Amino acid sequence: MSDILKTKRIQSEISRRRTFAIISHPDAGKTTLTEKLLLFGGAIKMAGAVKSRKTSKHATSDWMAIEQERGISVTSSVMRFSYRDTEINLLDTPGHKDFSEDTYRVLSAVDSVIMVIDHVKGVETQTKRLMEICRMRNTPILTFINKLDREGMPPFSVLSEIEDLLQIECAPMTWPIGMGKDFRGTYNIYRKELCLFSPGKICSEDDVFSTFGLSDPALESLLGSQAEGLREDVALLEGAASPFILSDYLKGSQTPVFFGSALNNFGVKELLDALVDIAPAPLVRPTTTRSVSPDELTFSGFIFKIQANMDPAHRDRLAFLRVCSGHFTRGMKVRHHRQQKNITIANPILFMAQDRTLVEEAWPGDIIGIHNHGTIKIGDTFTEGELLKFTGIPSFAPELFRRVRLKEPFKAKQMQKGLHQLAEEGAVQLFRPVQGNEYILGAVGELQFDVTIERLAREYNVEIFCDHVDYVSARWLHFDSEKTKKEFESDNSRYLFTDTENKLAYLASSDWNLKCILEKWKNVRFMTEREYE
Repeated sequence: MSDILKTKRIQSEISRRRTFAIISHPDAGKTTLTEKLLLFGGAIKMAGAVKSRKTSKHATSDWMAIEQERGISVTSSVMRFSYRDTEINLLDTPGHKDFSEDTYRVLSAVDSVIMVIDHVKGVETQTKRLMEICRMRNTPILTFINKLDREGMPPFSVLSEIEDLLQIECAPMTWPIGMGKDFRGTYNIYRKELCLFSPGKICSEDDVFSTFGLSDPALESLLGSQAEGLREDVALLEGAASPFILSDYLKGSQTPVFFGSALNNFGVKELLDALVDIAPAPLVRPTTTRSVSPDELTFSGFIFKIQANMDPAHRDRLAFLRVCSGHFTRGMKVRHHRQQKNITIANPILFMAQDRTLVEEAWPGDIIGIHNHGTIKIGDTFTEGELLKFTGIPSFAPELFRRVRLKEPFKAKQMQKGLHQLAEEGAVQLFRPVQGNEYILGAVGELQFDVTIERLAREYNVEIFCDHVDYVSARWLHFDSEKTKKEFESDNSRYLFTDTENKLAYLASSDWNLKCILEKWKNVRFMTEREYE
C-alpha cells in the first residue's frame, strides 16, 4: 500500500474515533452516566445498580472488590464501544478526591471531557480541581447537568455558578422544563425539538416533538401552563446566554450544556450524539522534541496507567497505552525508549472494564492493554523507532504518610512485591529511608491507605498495619552541583528517602521544618511534582 493510501486510511480511522473521560465531584452521577452511555452504545444490556450494594449488581466500571462493596470508584477503567459508526473510548475516572492523581494522568490520555454537575448541589470542590487540570491543556468540555428529576438549583443559577467558579462560558444546548416532581422534559434550542420525560424510560422518537418554534400553539397541549415558562426562559437565554461556537468549545473556552437525569436515562442520548458530532477526533500530542500528529504513518504511543491484578486468577499487570499516531498491528515490534530495547507486542487487548479481548489492530485514540512483567512504567513511550518522549504525565508530592508494619514477618517478600506493584500504579507512593529499612507510604488522601491495606490482603495475602508517622510533606530534590548534593545529604540524612524510581526526596517533619530548609538551601530545588521518566 502506498504512503498516500496509508495516510488516507489512518485519517479515516481517526475521524471515527472519540476518546474522552468523565469528571465530576463524588456522587454527582458520573458512574451512573457511564453506565447509561454504555447502554446507549449497546456495550451492556443492564446497568449496574451503583447504590444497591446488597444486590449482586455493580457498576460495570467498578471492578475492584472494594469499589463494589463501598459503591465508589477508586480506580480508572477503560471502556470501548461503538455508536453511530464511531469508535468511542470512554475512560472512567475515580470520583473520590483521594484518587485525584489517577484522574490527572487519565486526563493526559483523552481528547475531550464530559463534566457532570449535580443540579441539587451545584459546582463542588473536586470539580474545581479537575477543571484546573483541563484548563492547563485547554481540553474541550461538554457539560451534563444531572438529577433534574429532583428539586435543586434553578437552571440559570447553575449556569451562573459554572461560569463564575469554573471560569468557562456556558452555551445551553437543551433547556429543562421544570424540575423534581414537575420535571416534564427538555427543549432542544438548536433543533427546536421537545423531548418529554417519563421516569426510567429512554426518550424515544415517540417522545420527541418537532415544533415550529416556541410560538407553536402545540406547546400548550403538550406542556400546559409550563409552556409559557419555557418561552420566557428561552427568551431570556437569547438575550443573556452565549450562542454555541464550535471553535470556542474546541479551544476549551466554552462548554455546551445539556440537562437531564442519568438515572432515568433522560438527556443521555442527546449528550452522546453531541460527543459524536462536535467532540474532537484524536489530537496532536506534545513530546520533549516535537509535536506528533495522529495521521503520521509511524506508530507511537505512551503509557498513562499501570493496573495490577485486574484478573486475580492470573495475577497479571497491565499497562494502558494510548495510541498517538500511525497504525498498530498485533505482533508488531516497537521501541521501548526508556529501556532502549525493541519488544514485540504479541497479545494486546481492548478493554471493556475488566473484560478484555485480543485486538488485531488499533488506531490513534485507541487504548490498548499490554501485558507487563515489571519492565513497563507510567510515562513510557513506544514508537516504531524515532526517539520520542511524550510529556504531561505528572506525579504529585503526597500530603499524608504512614509507616508500614507487617503482621506476619515471614511474608516480607510478598509485602515488598505487593507494595512495589501498587506503587507502580501511582495510587500510593512508596518511600524508603536512605538510612534504614522501613517502608513509608505517601498518599494525597486517607482512603488510599485503606485501599492499599485491602488490596494487599485480597491480592497478595499479606496483612499490614499502617502507623501514623511525623511527616507532613514531601519534596523531590534537584541540586545545582554534585558538591551541593553531598553537603545537603550530609546535613539532612535523617529526612532523606528514595521513591520507587530511586529519586531522592526530602520528607519534612513539620511546616516549620520545611520553611527552614527552603530558606537555608536556596540553591536546591524542592519540587512538589515531577514528570514520569
